[in-house]
Amino acid sequence: MAERGRPELYEVFDERFRTGRCTSGDARLEVLYDGCRWAEGPVYLPAWRQVIWSDIPNDRMLRWDEETGAVGVFRRDAGHPNGNTLDREGRLISCEQGNRRVTRTEHDGTLTVLADRWQGKRLNSPNDATVKSDGSVWFSDPDFGIITDYEGHRGASEIGAGNVYRIDPATGEVRLVADGFGAPNGLVFSADESRLFVSDTRAGYVRVFDVRDDGTLSDGTVFADASARPDARFDNLRFDADGRLWVAAMDDGVHCYDPDGTLIGRLDVPEAVANIAWGGAKRNRLFLAAESSLYSVVTSVTGTHPAPGPARRS
Repeated sequence: MAERGRPELYEVFDERFRTGRCTSGDARLEVLYDGCRWAEGPVYLPAWRQVIWSDIPNDRMLRWDEETGAVGVFRRDAGHPNGNTLDREGRLISCEQGNRRVTRTEHDGTLTVLADRWQGKRLNSPNDATVKSDGSVWFSDPDFGIITDYEGHRGASEIGAGNVYRIDPATGEVRLVADGFGAPNGLVFSADESRLFVSDTRAGYVRVFDVRDDGTLSDGTVFADASARPDARFDNLRFDADGRLWVAAMDDGVHCYDPDGTLIGRLDVPEAVANIAWGGAKRNRLFLAAESSLYSVVTSVTGTHPAPGPARRS
């Protein structure tokens, strides 16, 4: 049922969504920008108090300023970018579908290519990335950007499968860490980095893997299944400080899962939600990239995606 007084936004499936105060934030979504063809990959930059996100078919990255509300172009001819994140030095990590590579934007604005091949074969179309505290970059590589020319460039997969990879921070080696996906998409570490959660858009579920000390993964198990809600197709995902997993579920809004895997609530969004990210001064503002728009909602919960800081070695 919808939360009383907030029927436009919150839907409660389990009382834990209410008692966890997940429904006590803003009553409505705020539209920050409307003018994309397909919005993806928002990331909040604390030092700038800005959100950078991707508009894939328009081959550009946009930025929204928290102080002024102004929106401008961050980068054109950007390689049909998709997911973005920050590394531990506050540098922007971007997945460029069209260029079939993962890049880092240095502090002086230059680009460094982190990965464009695995075992000599071109990547498909990197989609989303996350950075571990040891500085390693983990990314998904489905085929979305090579199926047509709309979000990249039509082409053949040289690898023949969609996988998840790890980029070694010291050597730059690209290593396959997980396979067997229909289309791997969003990925995020648990707060203690002991587990990696990966969404599979075509299979319709989120898989969870144990992370070993050597950077390899266990066999994944299903954490959340979208089959019970036919409009749901999982994209990226983020944790809050209480261990709940928030998942962009495309035409079914944003799902919220209890740590035990129970779907406890949902945010009803008027457009298909591709990506979400926590930001703001308290990290309690949830930014949503959804079709043509960038939205936000100030919540009563706080996100755990870490602010940039020095890499620590384990």
